Amino acid sequence: MATPAESVLQFGSGRFLRAFADLFIHEARQAGQDIGRIVVVQSTGTGRTRLFNDQRGRYRIRVRGILDGRRIDESVEVESVSRALSAAEDWETVLAAGRDPATEYILSNTSETGYDVPETERLDGAPPVSFPGKLLAVLLARYEHGGAPVTVIPCELIDDNAKALRGLVRALGRKRRLGDGFLGWLEEGVIWLHTLVDRITIEPPPGFPNPHGDGLLALTEPFAFWALEDRPGAAPFIEHPAITRTPDVRPYALRKVRVLNGAHTALVCRAMPLGIRTVREAVDHGETGPWLRELMLEEIVPALPDEVEDARSFAEDCIERFRNPFLDHRLESIAVDHQIKVKMRLAPTFEAYVEKFERKPPLLSALLT
Repeated sequence: MATPAESVLQFGSGRFLRAFADLFIHEARQAGQDIGRIVVVQSTGTGRTRLFNDQRGRYRIRVRGILDGRRIDESVEVESVSRALSAAEDWETVLAAGRDPATEYILSNTSETGYDVPETERLDGAPPVSFPGKLLAVLLARYEHGGAPVTVIPCELIDDNAKALRGLVRALGRKRRLGDGFLGWLEEGVIWLHTLVDRITIEPPPGFPNPHGDGLLALTEPFAFWALEDRPGAAPFIEHPAITRTPDVRPYALRKVRVLNGAHTALVCRAMPLGIRTVREAVDHGETGPWLRELMLEEIVPALPDEVEDARSFAEDCIERFRNPFLDHRLESIAVDHQIKVKMRLAPTFEAYVEKFERKPPLLSALLT
């Protein structure tokens, strides 16, 4: 049997990408679209690498919730992953995948700390510590092997994510004196696409039915949205109902990060100290529910720039998504890297509100002081 084509190198093996990009690529392939399979790279650890390979790249996603008034409960077996690699154990194989001209796309989804580059970052020998360092090493290997064009699609919830990632990679390349030829190729041979991703995805709770013993099973909501920058020269990628191609991702990103993710982070501050465990419990709680609604509609939404459309209706929809009866979205999961999330998701809203209205927002002020 012929080895399946591999056109996507993906940094990130977590549940979000499994229920988002990897699922969409599976559905595109099922529909006959010309997109190869995915090589998944686990940046830290080896556990999910082994699970992927033991399960021959297959896993299940359970889609559960209410969409357009309809109850949805579906299980999808995803077959878009060809193999998985561990950065720690398979780094030379990762570099080989990066060199391969068949690799057209590099996807990523790292944590909020994933873009932190240590001063001692190295490119030789063992894999670099940071994601920008790993990406730079892969791109350098590609350049030295002929420099076939490649499209980088970062899925991190960071303002101007492609610009930020490109800047970190270029800065590290200059610091390592990699030469004008390579640095120029980073601009001309690499297409960097801004994105905004949106789909609430969780680990199965204890006791959740898993008749196949799938170690990669994840639960997700029916709603999914992916704003993907439409830039000349980028490889075509896929067509999918969840994908919106746009010349400007920023309004979608501001709306999602500040409204939905800002609300999540605010609940960690407000609801967790009250012993509330999940987002749904917090929204339905007699104290935190009305508080959250006021925060979102009276402070977060008004502080958004004018170019952000339908912000109020988006906030209303978020509240309904938070009430999904099939997903127990735990606040302790949202609380990971909490201080960084406060800085990225709430502090900009506070500053924008003060600048716009020349007074402090009372609810946000209480959270941030």
